[in-house]
Amino acid sequence: MSNPSRWEQGHHGYGARFAQLLKDGVDITGEARLADTLLPRSGTVLDAGCGMGRIAAALEEAGHDAYGVDLDAELLAQAGKTYPALPVAQLRLEDVSPESLAAQEFPTAYDLIVCVGNVMTFLAEDSEPAVLAALRTVVTPEGRLLVGFHQDGGDTGRRSYPADEFIADAEGGGWQLESRFATYDLRPEPGDDTFFVGIFRAV
Repeated sequence: MSNPSRWEQGHHGYGARFAQLLKDGVDITGEARLADTLLPRSGTVLDAGCGMGRIAAALEEAGHDAYGVDLDAELLAQAGKTYPALPVAQLRLEDVSPESLAAQEFPTAYDLIVCVGNVMTFLAEDSEPAVLAALRTVVTPEGRLLVGFHQDGGDTGRRSYPADEFIADAEGGGWQLESRFATYDLRPEPGDDTFFVGIFRAV
């Protein structure tokens, strides 16, 4: 049995916050615009840690074949209500595999995996390498991974995860860094180690 993730140890309010932002007409899909540029037309994408489904739904609307997995049943229920046509399933990221996705009647290989919204910093302690290796098993030979997270832990319960440490973990899991930025609109890193956006290719 997997250890509880940092998310399961008391993080609350995400779904309600993004539901209100959506209601207010705030842009909540900036990550999806970058993801769209990394995909072939009508590409296949897995939103790993999809939450309420905002990114996968935006990519579906852009013409891609999008799917979402998350461990949080409450957020998945919210995704079902907000985006009823979006295929989502309850699955821990360390358990992602061709077999576990096939059991959900999901594709078993993706052109792009999106893992944004600080997902990597809310995983169970020491599970990050296993998650990265698991995600590597469900991409096409030319598949890529888009990741974004705050590097500092802050006071939200997430871990501190310096970019260089993450890159080393990703390389150990079969990924090669292609590009790194400070924002999803591709601004260069500011040098203060605030936010990391990485694009990786499977090797």
